[in-house]
Amino acid sequence: MSNENLGRHLPVVISLIIALALSMLPLPRLLDLVRPDWVALMIVFWSLSVPRSYGVGIAFLVGIVLDVSQGTLLGQHALGLTLIAFITVRFHLQMRVFPLLQLTAFVFALNALYRFLLFWVNGIAGISAPASAYWGPVVSCIVIWPLLYTFLSGLRYRVQTRS
Repeated sequence: MSNENLGRHLPVVISLIIALALSMLPLPRLLDLVRPDWVALMIVFWSLSVPRSYGVGIAFLVGIVLDVSQGTLLGQHALGLTLIAFITVRFHLQMRVFPLLQLTAFVFALNALYRFLLFWVNGIAGISAPASAYWGPVVSCIVIWPLLYTFLSGLRYRVQTRS
């Protein structure tokens, strides 16, 4: 891999690794119920920012890694992340012109869909969990998204100029 390609992909890879690490970080029970879906937020951000390079395929691979690392049903997170990446890539041109408040509402809808898919798959498999385990992270994503979007916008510029 050349230095130019490495420089272009490095911010994305590092941000996804950090998101995976934050999703596996042990937290107390109360904080774990409202842990943001860091991986889903990163997938939405990179699918929105650079849709041709980081979309459905990366979402599927990261979802499989998330399934293996959390010990959930294989393909559960991959299905959810792939779906939200597909929707983000499909509507990225419309979403880019949204003000941050509307973009946050759209990210809320995407995270709610992602969490509903996890809830549905677990329900079919007979795995029960409290409702707060599914919907608490959706609320915390709304708080985190504007901060994350603002922080990662500088990295987006670096990745876009080299692609």
